[in-house]
Amino acid sequence: MAAVIPAVTKISPRIIRILGCNPGIMTLQGTNTYIVGTGKRRILIDTGDADVPQYINHLKSVLNYEKFDLAHIFITHWHHDHIGGLSDILNEFKEKTKHCQIWKYPSCKDEINKNERIELLKNGQEFAVEGATLRVHHTPGHTDDHVVLHLLEDNVLFSGDCILGEGTAVFEDLYDYMHSLNEIAELKSAVILPGHGNVIQDPMEKIKFYIAHRKQREEQIIEFLNSHRNETFNEADLVKNIYEDLPQNLSKAAQNNVGHHLMKLLREQKVMKINDGWQAKNVNEVKSR
Repeated sequence: MAAVIPAVTKISPRIIRILGCNPGIMTLQGTNTYIVGTGKRRILIDTGDADVPQYINHLKSVLNYEKFDLAHIFITHWHHDHIGGLSDILNEFKEKTKHCQIWKYPSCKDEINKNERIELLKNGQEFAVEGATLRVHHTPGHTDDHVVLHLLEDNVLFSGDCILGEGTAVFEDLYDYMHSLNEIAELKSAVILPGHGNVIQDPMEKIKFYIAHRKQREEQIIEFLNSHRNETFNEADLVKNIYEDLPQNLSKAAQNNVGHHLMKLLREQKVMKINDGWQAKNVNEVKSR
């Protein structure tokens, strides 16, 4: 059973979590947005979904009670449940966002960057407000523009959708995603505050689980293809043979997942694509390269 997450939680003297009030299959209890800093000008990480008055009311209560303006808004990636509420926030809090800078990493999804106030992040940039310094790390994989934000004072990582408080994350590019997980592990953060789900108190254990889970699925695919050499299988075939007791309504998602694994393996020259199917790469051919 999913943990209950309050609408507003003061996680530490520097961090307030405000739940996006948009629960769902993909968003879990809802999108976590975070206020960071201790002074009169603070940072907001992510903005939740569009058209969620309940979230706007919770944000308003925090802004008024804590008596601060927004210096920066960071969008961890282009998905609607993280950037969708931006216009609502800017319209509702004109005075408190008058001098606010809005930041997001560049994306190939050009249509997402319509807001002319959005400025483009660079990997390694640092931003400081009273009581908080955030360092930007580009972590593609979930999306091409995904970033995590490292709070240097407390060694806390805001992980967006790269790492979730419950379950495992989806991704656009598994090769990049695995690389990003390893980069996050190198940060050795004390705590992870995810874009969905509850606080992660043991980051290394969670990261190791994510990496092991993906490697296990990859090994299953390679083992199956190796045991059926010279036969061609599509994603649906592989799902039927690899996933046990998979509910029918999750079949398409599983096929998509397997497809990402296959694209990673193709990039690593471990499989080959033949028309609409896949085969294991000849071991001797791989070694000769």
